[in-house]
Amino acid sequence: MAQTEYGTNHSLAVKVWSKKLMAEAIAQTWVGKFIGKTKDSLIYQKDELTKSAGDLITYGLRMKLQGAGVQGDSTLEGQEEPLVTYSDTVTINQLRHAVRSKGKMSEQRVPFEVRQEAMEGLRDWWADRYDTSAALQLAGYTVQDDTRYTGNNATVAASTNHIILPATATNGGDESISTTDTFTLSAIDLAVSRAKTMDQQSTPAPIIRPLMVDGEEKYVCFLHPYQVRALRTNVNNGQWLDIQKAMYQGSKKNNPIYSGALGEYNGVILHEWARLPQGVSSTGTAVANVRRAVFAGAQAACIAFGQGDGRPNKMDWTEELFDYKNQLGVEAGAIFGLKKSRFNGQDFATIVIPTYATAS
Repeated sequence: MAQTEYGTNHSLAVKVWSKKLMAEAIAQTWVGKFIGKTKDSLIYQKDELTKSAGDLITYGLRMKLQGAGVQGDSTLEGQEEPLVTYSDTVTINQLRHAVRSKGKMSEQRVPFEVRQEAMEGLRDWWADRYDTSAALQLAGYTVQDDTRYTGNNATVAASTNHIILPATATNGGDESISTTDTFTLSAIDLAVSRAKTMDQQSTPAPIIRPLMVDGEEKYVCFLHPYQVRALRTNVNNGQWLDIQKAMYQGSKKNNPIYSGALGEYNGVILHEWARLPQGVSSTGTAVANVRRAVFAGAQAACIAFGQGDGRPNKMDWTEELFDYKNQLGVEAGAIFGLKKSRFNGQDFATIVIPTYATAS
């Protein structure tokens, strides 16, 4: 009897599994709901290199015109204003990981298929890596200098006007944050105010543009669970209760930006994110008793993908047999880059808020 079989590394099987891995990995990520292909997305996806060669994407920012203009019949010729533009780049690189079975006898002892378990294990690994990269990039966690964990791009410290330190922080580093400097809603109020007046700060920068959510302008703020606990246990008036007052309204319940949110305060959707890193000292070391919340607007970060082993599905999948076909190895890789957006030496749409936060 003739049978149809798709064996190890059959071209169709490889394509199916690579697409399946990519879809499930992105769905498994926590940041997936913030990735989009429009400029209103918090993490802006760029796909230019999925169809062409190269390892670098350059994208631009046009500044607002500042001229006063002319009135009446005053001569405009010679009074024109030049456009001012800045650019940022995101580098893509290949990152791979693999699993390998011990052999057929080892596989015989367990009631599952190694290929399926390999896919699920690699899916979870990739989801963790995407989430970790996004958290470290947005928080400006320069302590981590291994770019395998930071989206194939180096992390950059928050620029001067894009970090809100408590008044007690005396040296510009997170190590001087005191035990009384826990997260409160006043930090969000200050972040909103600064986001809207960034062009009026001591070092002017573009205002932080909010995301459009169901036709309304909203910012997003990510808090570490230790910071969330500080909010929940704050007994002062107008703290945690105010978050709950503005909780989901109408169709917002179905919007992915609201999915899993703690609530909303002052036009800011609050999310709890355990991957947010520790503080960063003035000498570039980790500060264990501090966590870095991140306030963000549109295009806070950029993610880019390469061709993915020559295919537009962005993930490659390779199976190999070793030791006379006794052992199965499965590799999954992606060509991608993820980084915080910066123009003219300044962060574009993030404000870092370090506060005292510990497990106990």
